[in-house]
Amino acid sequence: MKKVIQRRPVPEHHELSTALHPVIRRVLAARQMTDPSQLDYATKNIHPYQLLSGINAAVALLVDSLQRQQRILIVADYDADGATGCALLIKALHQMGAHHLKFIVPNRERNGYGLSPEIVQLALPHRPELLITVDNGIVSTRGVAAAKSHGIRVLITDHHSPNSILPDADAIVNPRLPNDDFPSKNLSGVGVAWYVMIALRAKLREIGWFQQQNIVEPNLANLLDLVALGTIADVVSLDYNNRILVEQGLRRIRAGECCLGISALIKIAGRNQNRLATSDLAFSIAPRLNAAGRMDDMSYGIGCLLCENLKEANEYAENLDFFNGERRYVEAEMHQTATEMLDELQQQANLPIGLCLFNEMWHQGVIGILAGRIKDKLQRPVVVFTAGQNGELRGSARSVADVHIKDVIESIAQQQPDLIHKFGGHAMAAGLTLFHHQQFDVFKQLFDFEVSKRLSKNQLHDIILTDGELFSQDFNVELAESLRFVAPWGQGCLEPLFEGEFEVLEYKLLKEKHLKLWIRATPRDTPLEAIHFHWGHQTLQCQRVHIVYKLDVNEFRGTKSVQLLITHLESC
Repeated sequence: MKKVIQRRPVPEHHELSTALHPVIRRVLAARQMTDPSQLDYATKNIHPYQLLSGINAAVALLVDSLQRQQRILIVADYDADGATGCALLIKALHQMGAHHLKFIVPNRERNGYGLSPEIVQLALPHRPELLITVDNGIVSTRGVAAAKSHGIRVLITDHHSPNSILPDADAIVNPRLPNDDFPSKNLSGVGVAWYVMIALRAKLREIGWFQQQNIVEPNLANLLDLVALGTIADVVSLDYNNRILVEQGLRRIRAGECCLGISALIKIAGRNQNRLATSDLAFSIAPRLNAAGRMDDMSYGIGCLLCENLKEANEYAENLDFFNGERRYVEAEMHQTATEMLDELQQQANLPIGLCLFNEMWHQGVIGILAGRIKDKLQRPVVVFTAGQNGELRGSARSVADVHIKDVIESIAQQQPDLIHKFGGHAMAAGLTLFHHQQFDVFKQLFDFEVSKRLSKNQLHDIILTDGELFSQDFNVELAESLRFVAPWGQGCLEPLFEGEFEVLEYKLLKEKHLKLWIRATPRDTPLEAIHFHWGHQTLQCQRVHIVYKLDVNEFRGTKSVQLLITHLESC
């Protein structure tokens, strides 16, 4: 896949302070953060909960349930967003006086996604009087109907795109509902759950609940560590509202004011809690939490987040670390098989724009990661399938910016009602189930056709956006540290990337796969250390390189130095 390096456009006029480093001003302005107010991450600046259309009905339901001390069962999703959302609801509702709280998580292989009729059957032995979904439920019409038939009330909290027909729940809170006035449509599932708890606390305060029950009113900002982790893990766009939630959560984590489970995961991942950044959450903490749902049971992940004993939290973290190692091994095997399939398609010049791959032996918990890897490499929408139960096919889809993947799948479902059993998701990721494995070829052709209507071959290139070049005086620890913490980086607010041409003074391979270099821009410059992770086994065949990199800090034995993390390298 051809890579095209482009520089981010920077607005000519902005109001950012001249006290900021010129590079930081350039970086922020290029991300449309041109007003100083957008750098104020105080919680007072978040959007008010009153703008969520279903919030009043949800609060009324919860207040009634608390007053009657009903049995509440939370139905969580099996990813990190669902796990953090579930833990947040358990903690918050317990602090607000709920005595009968339990949770249930679908098994990915046996039950599939969301509040299904099968999950309702598993819930019945708990005798729930109120079901609360977190990070799921918005397309669960059959599951909600099943719960209601047993006299169970249902509150849906979700952030995924709804279908044309909404479930007949007692209350629904989802910023993506039609005509919902909440400005940020990018809330994560745990973000929605937090907003519901904020609204509930306000109502309980109003009716004097905390005084009546002799309960200390909870500080829900103390749960923003969970919101930060779930938001980053779910790769939702970091608009201003989400940046506030994530930044506030990160500040609490760095200060050691987070749940014991997160601290234990940070420790076992070998990260520095005092300097934790969004990249640490995304690439070190979230994968370990997600691994529980991928390889075994997300109850382990939720249990870790709910721990109130450090020894127990460390034991949970060790289990999650083991699951993550297992996940990596399975993923590597799957990736090798997929690479062989792709090589064959490319040799035949038969690589479709909308790509579908199927192997009945692939692990259901890892197909989403594989789809994402292939999408990133080939820059086109990808659906990866594996065998499900009773002859079904389970698929996980990942997409590029120009193609709304859930809309594509919905279009196919309308054309072929007997093809897709169920589906759900949003613009960049979705999941689906085909009725039978024999339908794979039909879906594959329809998927390529629908994607081709939205994406041309001329758009199939990997554009690398950079923030331009740095001057010699910019390669210092102070600027690198400032860039790390000036904003929470993530989807929609990407971490700064710089580019430049350098002379290679020396290089070596580390562990036969990582390329370490010593480079300089001009002969009078001090040599810089740079590293390209997962470079491979090949040797470097040039003396000058053009690289795209992140400006980072390497800390060794208490000494900090500048290090360039290379994301793309080409010879000059």
